[in-house]
Amino acid sequence: MSKAGHGEDEIIDRIQRRVPSSPGGALRLGIGDDAAVIRPRPGTEWALTSDQFLEGVHFLADAHPAEAIGYKGLARATSDLGAMGAKPRFFLLSLSLPVERTSAWLDRMTSGLARAARRFGLTLAGGDTARSTARHPGISLDFMVMGEIAAGRAVTRGGAKPGDAIFVSGRLGASQLGLELILRGIDRHRQWQPLLVPHFYPKLAIELGRWLAQRRLASAMMDISDGLSTDLHRLCRASHVGSRVHQHQLPGVTVPEGLRKLGLDAQSLALHGGEDYGLLFTVSKPNVASIPRAFGGLRLTRIGEIVPGSGVTLLADGVAAPLAPQGWDHFRPSR
Repeated sequence: MSKAGHGEDEIIDRIQRRVPSSPGGALRLGIGDDAAVIRPRPGTEWALTSDQFLEGVHFLADAHPAEAIGYKGLARATSDLGAMGAKPRFFLLSLSLPVERTSAWLDRMTSGLARAARRFGLTLAGGDTARSTARHPGISLDFMVMGEIAAGRAVTRGGAKPGDAIFVSGRLGASQLGLELILRGIDRHRQWQPLLVPHFYPKLAIELGRWLAQRRLASAMMDISDGLSTDLHRLCRASHVGSRVHQHQLPGVTVPEGLRKLGLDAQSLALHGGEDYGLLFTVSKPNVASIPRAFGGLRLTRIGEIVPGSGVTLLADGVAAPLAPQGWDHFRPSR
């Protein structure tokens, strides 16, 4: 790999050749001009979200495969659209990287990016590129993702009411378990490598979110990106309610005995582990019977209920105790 790397136009061409980016339908004008032009369909609204994916904060370039960085970067941004019931349509990418990452590494990263774009039905509409410097080192991927939803059907965090049931999709803590293997330096062990897949290539509940929104079954909804204990607090705060969670109902990841001996605990992972990107949603009593045990192969689990007041309470072995938000927080002081 040449240290000289490639020029900006060639980098853009390399990305455009690999990632779905052809104009058509609502995308009137895409890559190659100063801005993209998008024409929404009648009776629809656009949901927009942005997400940063930073080396040293969200991933480790020497430990995370380049393909996984591209895939996960787009997946985590797209997850927010699923949490509102929107159909993903387009995305913009602003990419900053060192010159030595503009050849083979870039090709591998865009291979993963293209895989995610096809998986989630996204088209690259434009973006920006920049070279990292000694003053601003490392790799940075900044995404803006746009989704389409029928007018008035978007589900927010703020609609939960006392008496609503609380549900989650998938298993909690699977991504954090994979990250813990990396942080402990045991991710190269063959027996543990299958446990890395949920961390590298998270599955999104896009279709579930759309189904819940279209049928008006979810009163409030968000994705679990920073851990259940943190994200449930956010949902309760937005809805001006409290909640009660039953520990024995949590669908936690299975931790092999060899890893339990290292202090990895399924309950802690389920409560506080981030980046699962499942859905956390509430359902009114009349609608609970309409929620299946699984949707598209994705397990749906009732874990508690919304109550008057504020905060989150965890019920374990008949004992109720406040559940503090101990998931990911960029600005929480180090302990």
